[in-house]
Amino acid sequence: MAGRAGAQTVDIWEGAAPGSETWTQKETTVEDTPLGSVVFNVVTPTLTAYLPERAKATGTGVIIAPGGAFVALAIDREGRDVARWLQERGVAAFVLKYRIMEKRGEGIPKGMDMDAAARYGIADGVQALKVVRQRAAQWGVSPGRLGFMGFSAGAMVTSGTLWADAEARPSFAGIIYGAPFGAMPAIPKELPPIFLAWAQDDNLVLGPVVKFHDALLAAGHKPEVHVYSAGGHGFGLKKQGTTSDHWIDAFYYWLEAQGLTKRAAQ
Repeated sequence: MAGRAGAQTVDIWEGAAPGSETWTQKETTVEDTPLGSVVFNVVTPTLTAYLPERAKATGTGVIIAPGGAFVALAIDREGRDVARWLQERGVAAFVLKYRIMEKRGEGIPKGMDMDAAARYGIADGVQALKVVRQRAAQWGVSPGRLGFMGFSAGAMVTSGTLWADAEARPSFAGIIYGAPFGAMPAIPKELPPIFLAWAQDDNLVLGPVVKFHDALLAAGHKPEVHVYSAGGHGFGLKKQGTTSDHWIDAFYYWLEAQGLTKRAAQ
């Protein structure tokens, strides 16, 4: 096991993950892509913990779900890089490698049923919340200060954890250029604080993102919303010289306003 400031990885299910026991695809990782490392064919979901030094630890934690259209995971730009950024600021971060569909061709499969593809990742997201809360003392996280953040398809995973039983939901959620991409679910009356960020020139998912935002408002919620004039889709922590470069700073200030960047009471 790695030291506290390093990273440690655990399986989130005992034995085979439920619902995919018969999957036979082999997980692979492609290094040095324009997005950094990208993972395919995930069958065994894991959490990799990036824990801050004890002197810096705030007791706040965030599970991070990378995007990749449910056929890949941009594990660096939308996972490890974000985790290290939070770790440096005293927030425990947990990169979720969730189950995705078998990669059988180039690009995003046409006509993919997003609700069917997402159900494995959403189940893994809910289980990841349980795992971190079970290990809260070990990992220095307050169970009531555990959030969930996702990007693109990972944002759909994040939104799915919000429909879980009230006690199983995250304490807050960051939904970055993503949304429920299939049927819009009924929005619960009670939800934790939600942070939304996207770019106006996101030609891939702008429609569903705006639809989700409007559904939250219609249900009486007041999410924190950051809409950037430029940045495209999948900006993550990529520096492009646009204001979207600073979304994560805005996310951190949002946590600060909720008292989540200060040490939790012991």
